[in-house]
Amino acid sequence: MSQGPGFGNSPHSSAHIHCQEAELGLNEHHQNEVINYMRFARSKRGLRLKTVDSCFQDLKESRLVEETFTIDEVSEVLNGLQAVVHSEVESELINTAYTNVLLLRQLFSQAEKWYLKLQTDISELENRELLEQVAEFEKAEFTSSNKKPIIDNIKPKLAPLNEGGTAELLNKEILRLQEENEKLKSRLKTIETQATNALDEKSKLERALQDLQLDQGNQKDFVKAQDLSDLENTVAALKSEFQKTLNNQTENQKSLEENLAMAKHDLLRVQEQLSMAEKELEKKFQQTAAYRNMKEMLTKKNDQIKDLRKRLAKYEPED
Repeated sequence: MSQGPGFGNSPHSSAHIHCQEAELGLNEHHQNEVINYMRFARSKRGLRLKTVDSCFQDLKESRLVEETFTIDEVSEVLNGLQAVVHSEVESELINTAYTNVLLLRQLFSQAEKWYLKLQTDISELENRELLEQVAEFEKAEFTSSNKKPIIDNIKPKLAPLNEGGTAELLNKEILRLQEENEKLKSRLKTIETQATNALDEKSKLERALQDLQLDQGNQKDFVKAQDLSDLENTVAALKSEFQKTLNNQTENQKSLEENLAMAKHDLLRVQEQLSMAEKELEKKFQQTAAYRNMKEMLTKKNDQIKDLRKRLAKYEPED
């Protein structure tokens, strides 16, 4: 992992380190964590050394009871001791490697929670100068005259202390905001399209009303079933589109409801204009000589219109 500032970069000899308190170039919190780990490692190392010493002691007490030994007996004793010591040392080396992996796992897990990517430089693990600095640091920290109190073992919460980590977090937040902005733009475009379609339908209805007003001379064509069917289909399509948008985009429910209400108001306004046109036509038609002859026919047509309006009311969206 990246070295702290100043660690391993000093051109001075190790003798200079004795003149001042050994440091690893880390902040106080991280340096205390290193001290805790070194204390743990020293304890494990001491236990293993005692185990190796006991191997030799057991050999002395159990096998070295004769005054003289043959070459074969000495070889057998040494081979047995070699096997025992080899097993103990191998076990300790394996355990040390696994322990280091667990330590790295803790650091990496904390870093990933902050979206950080730590890097290691394996070649630095064999840097003799740095190893000597660590040895001097251990000597300074654990000599009896300079021994420091044990630091409370509180689970740390890794925080990004360098600018690189902060910049990466900011970049991720910027990307997230940009994606959200694109989604909002897409939703706005959809709503604008729906509003445009509603305005187009409104224009069509207004043109249809104008055509009806111009066709006052022919009562049979005053209200066409096809026009009312198109109007019903338009209302049904608008209702279906708005309902689908509400289901897929619940966060825009309020906006879509407002658009739906606007479409409904526009439809009511067109219906009101249509009703006024009917009344105006009826008024003018009553003033003509053909009124008496067409009254019965007009009454039937008006009944048809009322029936169609009742059917149309079934497709009007609820508030």
